[in-house]
Amino acid sequence: MTVVLKVTPQELKKLAQHYTTIPQTDLPKGTYFQAKIPGVSITGYNSGKVMFQGKLAQQEAERWQTLDSVKTQQTNNVRQLQKASNLPTNFASLAVIGSDEVGTGSYFGPLTTAAVFVDAERQPTLQKLGVEDSKKLTDPTIIKIAKQVMATCPYHVVNIKPLDYNRLIKQYNQAQLKAICHNYVLGKVIQKIAPQTPDALLVDQFVKPQTYFNYLKDQSPIISHNVYFKEKGESYHLAVAAASIVARYVSLQTMDELSATAGMTLPIGAGSKVDQIAAKLLHDGKNLGQFAKLHFANTRKAIQLAKQL
Repeated sequence: MTVVLKVTPQELKKLAQHYTTIPQTDLPKGTYFQAKIPGVSITGYNSGKVMFQGKLAQQEAERWQTLDSVKTQQTNNVRQLQKASNLPTNFASLAVIGSDEVGTGSYFGPLTTAAVFVDAERQPTLQKLGVEDSKKLTDPTIIKIAKQVMATCPYHVVNIKPLDYNRLIKQYNQAQLKAICHNYVLGKVIQKIAPQTPDALLVDQFVKPQTYFNYLKDQSPIISHNVYFKEKGESYHLAVAAASIVARYVSLQTMDELSATAGMTLPIGAGSKVDQIAAKLLHDGKNLGQFAKLHFANTRKAIQLAKQL
């Protein structure tokens, strides 16, 4: 892939300083700088054009998307975002990496994000396993199916436990943290299946595509080529359903571990029962941040309840 940016002289200098650390000599005529990083070769020209070439060219170029203009041989950002909500008619049969997350609405436990690659060859196996939205499955069924999915399909999981979550949420809002996790697991699965490439990637949508990519402006690489977004993504491709099951399985494992450490069963959700358990933890002198997402309103309620114990 080749992506070309047209930049100002000041921006060209900024790019050169970013990619090169020592003065360059013997450059081809008209060339301002040359650099090579994993997956991308970058050449800056005196004319103000900067060319990114390689497997990760588009992702690397999009780090500089605030510059004057971005032109690519395949698409531009606007067209890509328009396309992100319009799936091809044969999408369900394509080779897709799907991603989903669990735990965003639960006070106790981790934020868990998974991505799974499912191609046409693997689809019949997943269908026989009964892969569907994890919310429709019982915990024992999720555990059984998830182990088989993980043995069958390339996947990756990011499991942010409460202590790390409470640290990161001070830097990012929850939606941005989710976007970063989706971007990361998608990139990891792309690496795992290389040199094979997916036909598309499908994110279980939680914000508009433009907002999603804005959240990733400081990340590298930004996975954006052939990325689509759909609410209830599991209805459009088995890859998202498989990702939801794998994420739920890892989350359940973590909840069991946290419950064992707490000495009591930690409930899922954010209702009144959660407040009572959190208050009990505080009363017993436990570090609530080891078990819960402290920015939830439940924390304030738990503190008040703990005073009454």
